[in-house]
Amino acid sequence: MVERTVVLIKPDGMEKHVVGTIIERFEKAGLKLVALKMVQLAQPLLEVWYAHHKDKPFFGDIVAQMTSTPVVAMVLEGDSAIQKVFDICGPTDPAQAAPGTIRKDFGESKPKNVVHRSDSVEAAQKEIGLLFKPEELFSFQG
Repeated sequence: MVERTVVLIKPDGMEKHVVGTIIERFEKAGLKLVALKMVQLAQPLLEVWYAHHKDKPFFGDIVAQMTSTPVVAMVLEGDSAIQKVFDICGPTDPAQAAPGTIRKDFGESKPKNVVHRSDSVEAAQKEIGLLFKPEELFSFQG
């Protein structure tokens, strides 16, 4: 089933200058890039994005990290895109990620794991809607 999913290259990934390498991994896996932009995240958006963490003690740290630099936001499309992106990124904790995954190769810790990825179809739809206007999403053959 063709799905769309969101990936953010987080501030720690931006600081490591691995944006091109990360995008290349997704493209080599057969995923299509259908939207791409840099965005400066702000607390109101993050309160919606991370609503499930809003009342937790570490929420302030998430906001501080995610607003420290602009991030690269992208929408990827392909068969089973959500699972495929998970496999390429690895689990949240880089210490538990397999060699060759983005988080193992570039991540340092759970908070500094280089990328955010949508974890479900519902999350992907919500996150696409928060970051992209319909006219910013493209679909093409090739």
